[in-house]
Amino acid sequence: MNRRLALFLCFAWLAPQAAAQSAVIAIDTPMAPPEWALMQRALLQANSAAVEAFAAKYLDERGYLLHTPRWGTLDGPDDAIETFYNWTLLHALGGSDSVLELYKKGLEGHLRQYGELRTELTPLAKNGAYHKEFITQSDWFHTAEGMRAFFLWGHSEPENALLVGRMKKFMAMYNGEDPEIQNYDPEKKIIKSIWNGSLGPMLRRATVYDWVGDPVPGKFHLLHNPSRMEKLLDLEEWYPRMLAHCEEYLDSVGDNFLNLAATLLSVNAYALTGEQKYHDWTVEYLDAWKERAAATGGMIPSNIGLDGKLGGAHGGQWWKGTYGWNFTIFDGELQQIAHRNYFTSASFQGFANGLLMTGDQSYIDVLRKQMDLVLAAKKVENGKTLLPRMYGDPRGYKYDGEPEFYQYEPITYSDRLAEIYLWSMNREDLARVPLADEPWLAFLEGKNPAYPIEAMKADFEHIRERVEFMGNDPTSADTRLADYLLRVVPPATDTLTQLTVGGYFPRGRIWVLHSRVRYFDPDRRRAGLPPDVAALVHELKDDAVTVTLVNLNQVEPRNLVVQAGAYAEHLFTEADGSALTVRLAPGAGKKLTLKMKRYVNRPTLAFPWNR
Repeated sequence: MNRRLALFLCFAWLAPQAAAQSAVIAIDTPMAPPEWALMQRALLQANSAAVEAFAAKYLDERGYLLHTPRWGTLDGPDDAIETFYNWTLLHALGGSDSVLELYKKGLEGHLRQYGELRTELTPLAKNGAYHKEFITQSDWFHTAEGMRAFFLWGHSEPENALLVGRMKKFMAMYNGEDPEIQNYDPEKKIIKSIWNGSLGPMLRRATVYDWVGDPVPGKFHLLHNPSRMEKLLDLEEWYPRMLAHCEEYLDSVGDNFLNLAATLLSVNAYALTGEQKYHDWTVEYLDAWKERAAATGGMIPSNIGLDGKLGGAHGGQWWKGTYGWNFTIFDGELQQIAHRNYFTSASFQGFANGLLMTGDQSYIDVLRKQMDLVLAAKKVENGKTLLPRMYGDPRGYKYDGEPEFYQYEPITYSDRLAEIYLWSMNREDLARVPLADEPWLAFLEGKNPAYPIEAMKADFEHIRERVEFMGNDPTSADTRLADYLLRVVPPATDTLTQLTVGGYFPRGRIWVLHSRVRYFDPDRRRAGLPPDVAALVHELKDDAVTVTLVNLNQVEPRNLVVQAGAYAEHLFTEADGSALTVRLAPGAGKKLTLKMKRYVNRPTLAFPWNR
């Protein structure tokens, strides 16, 4: 028995609500309430209250967001629903039940509100922005942004029939089960266009109107243009500049690395249903992309032609394409050259989904090889290390030579290197992460002990500032576009995710929750930390997680279930299962080291007592 656990370990679940054959840890060691624990519970409460305040001000009784709806990727439906991007995560961590209910109210209101939208200049939304409750056509950079909360809803309600039904319906648009919507070519193993959705793939060049939508009368804060975000601009007057923003975004046909984010649908469909077909589609599509990256020498290509060949949409130049490696354009709105290579925006999520689904680290090898090539291209100028953002023709327009890395900047890619390490737990991967840029990792390495308190203080300040802004917001619905409210929405969840479950969303990018543990309240039969319970992950190793659990209630005991991984993908080796129960006496707490094997189970969103 591991004496560090200081526990009573048996294989009969003592909580009457839970399933049999799960280990039980009984903790009765008194622990004075730590500062971090008191702050953590207060932060959960503050986040929940801030969501309620936001909804009271910016949602009407139907769940409609109080703004001026438009079609477009600059300030359209994806931004409107993205307003709720971390609400389901907050609930799954232990936020109030009202947070989840408000998300569902906002989601249903959004689908109705944008279902009423009509456009004249593009056919994509002439009958509404949604068809079969899914975006008509868009790229997965924007589609996935808008679905972030939806993808994490299953952590709180995996048996919700509406959620499960929609996930299966949406996935049917990609695996061929919906005969009307054929986004995927199973022979070539490609998604046929960067523009795809419930109207199928766009097999023509896009137009600027597809990207921007119709103008609407009125003056608005155009937040997608930071230099003018504090000014009210007449949208109809500014509209030609908005069109100019997207003049070079028109290449559409063929597969694009952004489509790797479509595996977010299949992973969730599998975790909700356990149906093998979703596993098989995920592996098939990701393996095809793995082969494509290998064929370039390790670079994840930007475009695959309808013929299935590298660079097939651009004469073999696989680095071309919208949002691709060589996407250096002239932005007519900003009146300047812009470099918009989004290779990290879906490739990391996609290949990590392969690891989650199969436990096969070769998917992470693809990402490591890609970053090897980027890091190997570094330059040192005036004592500063510079890394490239782009690849292809440095002049960005006409290709007339060998492709190369360009657009060197003092960036570190620390967040992406951190992700690779957290997935692999290879110490060589950690050595490449500049810990000065990743304070949570520094804390886990014992080099930043103040991080939990400092990070939570910053989150309290974030919430306070956002709530204060709401109280002084000078705008009204007729002067707000969808993206405006993204600067207002108050909850902060990144720190809570790191500290409580050992999960990491770099720069707030919420897609799939890769974490070491997750918590459930067996007494209330819901996800998240039970009332009065706080958790702090201190250390992550390949085969263990060290976490302190404490019951701040000095009168009543608390029960919680600790799961190995967000999707039960890990295994507690000493308990021989993916979950265990912890019984905390009043005012009790202890630091536990839980041994585990990582990524050995197929992912599931079923609650432990239903497995």
